[in-house]
Amino acid sequence: MAEVLVFHHGHGLTAGIREFAENLRQAGHTVHLPDLYEGLVFDNLEEGMGYAENAGFDTITARGTAAAEGLPAELVYIGFSLGVLPAQKLAQTRPGARGALLLEACVPISEFGGAWPQDVPVQIHGMDADPFFAGEGDVDAARAVVKAAVDAELFLYPGDRHLFTDSSLPTHEEQATRQVTLRVLGFLDRIK
Repeated sequence: MAEVLVFHHGHGLTAGIREFAENLRQAGHTVHLPDLYEGLVFDNLEEGMGYAENAGFDTITARGTAAAEGLPAELVYIGFSLGVLPAQKLAQTRPGARGALLLEACVPISEFGGAWPQDVPVQIHGMDADPFFAGEGDVDAARAVVKAAVDAELFLYPGDRHLFTDSSLPTHEEQATRQVTLRVLGFLDRIK
């Protein structure tokens, strides 16, 4: 089974992210779930993103990179929104990466180097009218990753919710999350 490193979104390490990780464990995967917010969880996304801005996005990304130290190189990196920063960075720059699952965010490939590694498969998931994913250019970055990578898929779900995959948030969308989960599990089963 796959070994994965999961990075939470701007609310922090919520019950919904923990549930997602537990679903992967129940499917037989080894899951590492670092807390990039050092124990803080925010009810409000604006407050959570304020914390990330004050700490510095480079600091949050560095915490994620540090979480990979001491773990095997052969990891699949999963990031939810803000957590895409360390997930994508590690997938692009850490030798041995087995795959990347980028949920509800994507940054330009150039952010972490000039090319997507040809041996790293990637799946990207987001809602087609999410004001962050679709409205701030992430979907364009996702399309560029899909074009550059040898093994890549972009899944767009109808709707305008951000963080729709977190069952503990009011933005959760159950049907789309079921589809994401099935696709993520299929991706991980392929990786083994």
